[in-house]
Amino acid sequence: MARWRLTSLWRDSDDLGYGVIVTLIAVTYVASVMFFGPVGVALVLLLQAAVLIVVMRVAHARRFLLRATNVMLVLTVIVCVAGLVVRPTTDENSWLLSSVFVLSALLYGVAPISLLRHTLARPKIDLQTLIAAIAAYAMLGMFFAFAYRAIGTIQTTPPFFGSSGRGDMADDLFFSFITLTTTGYGNLVPATNPGQTFAVLEAIVGQLFLVTAVAKIVNESGLLSSSRFHLDAERTAATQPTAGGGSDPAPEPQAP
Repeated sequence: MARWRLTSLWRDSDDLGYGVIVTLIAVTYVASVMFFGPVGVALVLLLQAAVLIVVMRVAHARRFLLRATNVMLVLTVIVCVAGLVVRPTTDENSWLLSSVFVLSALLYGVAPISLLRHTLARPKIDLQTLIAAIAAYAMLGMFFAFAYRAIGTIQTTPPFFGSSGRGDMADDLFFSFITLTTTGYGNLVPATNPGQTFAVLEAIVGQLFLVTAVAKIVNESGLLSSSRFHLDAERTAATQPTAGGGSDPAPEPQAP
């Protein structure tokens, strides 16, 4: 019985909710900052694999995308096991680790499109739709982070961040999200192309996504207009005359 319920929940993936995706992405980011070395690499890779699996299920992605996600999961498990048992596999020059980063970047590039396609097909635009848009926006940051990591593992000279070195997964995630939001602290900068071109593309895509997709969803959902309506109604009620007709009489002056 329990197995049937779990299978039913997995097939009806809308029950998983878009909030799970946002939570997993946040946990992946925190894990990349807190854990280092082979254990950190293994944990981050497994978490990002879980994110992609949930996204593909929620978005009802096409079968070939599900198969690609399964292949990525198998490669991730191999890298994690080899990295924890045979340390050299976690080296940034490992072709197996590089292939995981490349495949992860490709899947993270497709995942937001699949998620938005499924979201826009919903019969109504509500809070869940807004959360889905936030999840897609966060996945864009993950896509560019894994793209930077893949470029850094393949193109080792010069180091991806130049004088700051090759960096690690935490550096790539940090740089990706400050670029996506056009914050740009300037402490990390790609030394050469194609990293520089990807950084410019991320900044443009991030701003266009906010002013088009997210803004449209917020506007169509009526979340802000509903709050504004209630605020206007309260202001109108406060300026209405009392039940006795007319406004309250001014208090009579006190005798000296």
